[in-house]
Amino acid sequence: MAKVFIDGSAGTTGLRLTERLENHPAVSLLTLPEAQRKDPQARQDIMNQADIVFFCLPDAAAIEAAGLIQNPDTSVIDTSTAHRTADGWVYGFPELTGQRDKIRSSRRIANPGCHASGVIALLYPLVSTGIVQKDITVSCTSLTGYSGGGKKMIAEYEDDNRSALLNAPRLYGLTQSHKHLPEIEKVCGLSSAPVFCPIVAPYYAGMEVIIGLTAGQSSVPLSQLPEIYQSFYAASQLIRFKAEAGENGFMSACAFAGRDDMQITVQGNDARATLIARFDNLGKGASGAAIQNMNLLLGIDETTALQF
Repeated sequence: MAKVFIDGSAGTTGLRLTERLENHPAVSLLTLPEAQRKDPQARQDIMNQADIVFFCLPDAAAIEAAGLIQNPDTSVIDTSTAHRTADGWVYGFPELTGQRDKIRSSRRIANPGCHASGVIALLYPLVSTGIVQKDITVSCTSLTGYSGGGKKMIAEYEDDNRSALLNAPRLYGLTQSHKHLPEIEKVCGLSSAPVFCPIVAPYYAGMEVIIGLTAGQSSVPLSQLPEIYQSFYAASQLIRFKAEAGENGFMSACAFAGRDDMQITVQGNDARATLIARFDNLGKGASGAAIQNMNLLLGIDETTALQF
């Protein structure tokens, strides 16, 4: 049994990981008494005893925690933004070309951001194969449930006396400097970041990422894009293309809540296509992806203990 410690287990992602790893067949969870949870020495001692450590911390705290690990055999999976574009860290998206092997042999893995996972799943196969150019300018819209905002946002949305403004979807990231943009740009190999419009809506979990593409932006007819995605994700158990993905002309953003997989689809016509990724912001967008990366580190089936 691999010894696993979650640093920051009281946060949304940490709590979700704790719940799920308690029943994982290949790991044993290490824990600290509540009184020692923020004690630097106690944290350092237990992290260096672990085979794998998850960081579920704010960025600055994750950077500090990384410096506490001295055991060369301890692997880290960081769920924060801190190391997603950092040298020496492998981006934890196994479905990208050659990425599984990099993850398996790494001691430092940066778990992808939730919004970024959908954007990258849609854009990477097209940019990496030259179907769309690296200097493409696209707009990405991403609709998420409020659980992605953490404990404070969850409390705001679940307050009986909440503001009426929370009863409708709310656009944020208005300055076009969202924290997921650097990883999208780097991982997809783009010349510049896309125009990104994240939206939080009054439902708990589930995410829908949407990218519009015109015929002039693609080197192949838009009608061939389904075949491109089917081929690219053919070996994946957790990202799958589905041609007919709607629900009587609609596509709900919460359709994959509670799951750890992702659905890709292409809708539209020969002139304009809508690329759509649906998944759970807490699943493939957070803890599910972290467990998938851990499974790869352990050399077991990457879907172990995942729901799909």
